[in-house]
Amino acid sequence: MSAPYSRNPLLRRTGTYPFQRLTEARNAAARLHPERPLVDLGAGEPREPTPELIRRAMIEAVGAETVSAYPQSVGIPELRTAVATWIAGRYGVTLDPDRHVLPTLGSKELVFTLAQVLVDVPGGRDLVGVPQPAYPVYERGARFAGADVLELPLRADAGFLPDLEAITSDQWSRLALLWVNYPNNPTAAVASRDWYRAAADRCREHGVVLASDEAYSELWFTGDAPDSALQVGTDGDDLTGVLTVNTLSKRSSMPGYRSGFVAGDADLIAALKAFRPSVGVAPQRFVQHAAVAAWGDEAHVDAVRERYREKLAVLQPGLDALGLQNAGGPASFFRWLALPEDWASAPWAREALAAPPTAHLLEILTDRKPPGGTAGPGSAAYAAALLHAGVVAAPGAFFGPAGEGYVRVALVPTMVDCAEAARRLQALAAR
Repeated sequence: MSAPYSRNPLLRRTGTYPFQRLTEARNAAARLHPERPLVDLGAGEPREPTPELIRRAMIEAVGAETVSAYPQSVGIPELRTAVATWIAGRYGVTLDPDRHVLPTLGSKELVFTLAQVLVDVPGGRDLVGVPQPAYPVYERGARFAGADVLELPLRADAGFLPDLEAITSDQWSRLALLWVNYPNNPTAAVASRDWYRAAADRCREHGVVLASDEAYSELWFTGDAPDSALQVGTDGDDLTGVLTVNTLSKRSSMPGYRSGFVAGDADLIAALKAFRPSVGVAPQRFVQHAAVAAWGDEAHVDAVRERYREKLAVLQPGLDALGLQNAGGPASFFRWLALPEDWASAPWAREALAAPPTAHLLEILTDRKPPGGTAGPGSAAYAAALLHAGVVAAPGAFFGPAGEGYVRVALVPTMVDCAEAARRLQALAAR
């Protein structure tokens, strides 16, 4: 019997969050083979130890805070200053810590709630642009704010950049917010500062906010350090209509601390300051003191970046053995892998797809709906087959229809587990 109270219909229409499905499928696979621990390359949650200087700073802050107070949504001045100092050193852009910077509870909550601040349905600004494939929260945040969503395809032959020329004049007139994400999740592509400048100019021309999610800015395998949308100018006065979002979760291995920032246009930061006290989102003060230590140190970031490069080198023979080609860019800690066209006919895949447990795992990954969108087995089936063999990967379809035909692996397990994943993939290929 259904409950007598109402629910937001979006909860039903959006379905189970994709990575919750991956967790459920992972748990089901673990129950099937409790004697064989899974190697989890699925969710992008860093598992590197949080550096000691950060943990020590938080312990000291807890000890100093004899009376616990609610954190102010604007954050402590020391953290805003630390972020502005880091931005000046990293990008050569001078920001006023009080006008251009706002600490956030990680980056996800800001990504989800930004549309609530900017979307104006009665005023006709009822559209949010999101990349495709993409992190699912851009779309979900837009829809819960009452907006329609404009999907902007990221094509491999265009460097996984959205084609802003394809946006019609009517769509520009309705857009409130355009999300971009570089280094990109899931494709690991990067964008240049010239591209950011052109995108910012186009958005300003139409009164649209350009929001750049730069959560993976400090992680790259090859080439130069990625650029930022902040580099459209040299100081805060040049950032009209531009916001960037970043986090300590990836660069400093602090996902559980929930500490990030949003920076950019002073008027937009002021709007967020007016909105956020109603929501109550701010890291605890002792976490903010730990974040000051994290933004002030680069040695631990250099070390973690090198470890991800080493992990890729360890995992690569397994990817090569299964014919999984890197189809993405040089940054983040992800690999965006194109599925071989004939993968389902490989002996290991035929065996896995014929096993009843794989069908159950596939049902979970597809939210108990028949997988569709392609002829033959798709990315969810590939991920289910790998799960059957003890390796977790994220189906490309988790990131939208444009992700079909790919899987994403995250280089977050330990070096030992990355080596074990490579061994298991090579063993599959040898069947």
